[in-house]
Amino acid sequence: MKRPTIAVTRNGLPGVGIQRLADVAEINVWPDNVGPTAEQLSEFLAGAHGLLSMSQDVIGEELLDQLPDLVAVGQASAGYNNLDLGALQQRGIQASNCPGVLMETTADFTWALILAASRRIIEADTAVRSGEWVNVQFDYLLGQDIYGATLGVIGYGQIGKAVARRAAGFGMNVVHASRSTESDEISTRVTLEELLTVSDVVSIHTALTSETRHLITDETLALMKPTAVLVNASRGPVVDETALYKALERRQIFAAGLDVFEIEPIGPDNPLTTLPNAVLAPHLASGSLATRSRMVDMAATNLRAAIEGAAMPNTLTPNVTPRTIS
Repeated sequence: MKRPTIAVTRNGLPGVGIQRLADVAEINVWPDNVGPTAEQLSEFLAGAHGLLSMSQDVIGEELLDQLPDLVAVGQASAGYNNLDLGALQQRGIQASNCPGVLMETTADFTWALILAASRRIIEADTAVRSGEWVNVQFDYLLGQDIYGATLGVIGYGQIGKAVARRAAGFGMNVVHASRSTESDEISTRVTLEELLTVSDVVSIHTALTSETRHLITDETLALMKPTAVLVNASRGPVVDETALYKALERRQIFAAGLDVFEIEPIGPDNPLTTLPNAVLAPHLASGSLATRSRMVDMAATNLRAAIEGAAMPNTLTPNVTPRTIS
């Protein structure tokens, strides 16, 4: 009997998940360091029974219509906006993600962005490397204090709470805006408008939905303090980048730290790259070796279950009946 085929859209993935999948299927790994384009993806996936995908891979109706053999998609990320779950369910294709794996690592990276943007670390590093630092000026590259300040968390799920927990070490007051999560011993629930008005640091950790797309606009940025720092380690389209650029360029707010963008990857022509008060990272919040290894291993575990005719442990399609590959 011919073994199933699993397509993996990135090479060099950490962890042992890919090796474990090789026990039950033939593994076809995308050969280039850069992931496949939409056009390349359909050709690469031809005949595949399983797919180990990344959040940059758009899996929608048009692609799925070309993949009659596909039975499962195991996504190596917590987010899954790139997956058309309705189209997958209609075709009886299981899908899964990696919940709960990257919470603490993402919270750590969020704090790296908060501190770098507040204390102008990137500007300082550039000044030292370029030879600009030739004497000590009392008012040189002055930043904003974190200790004793107010942290506002937009989206108070697992990651938002992990970020808020870390604020205790800085003696911060914490508030959050959330539709479903009430006040607790860490944070006080407030309206979005109040959060933006009172916070010295605003950290975004909400999911991307029709309601949260461009949640941060000209109007909401105008509510923030001129000394405030905005950090986004959730989804790029939550922030209107044009509005943010204008606010930073005019010094309407002090600084921003961004790990995500409306269109990724951004190029050097993106206006945000010209701003000294914008700290920019290439979607690295979950980028520790240990966490990325766990993500790949979880995606592989999910895929292996589907390939063996069982339900995926972290299913996004609970109504899909597992299929046996013939």
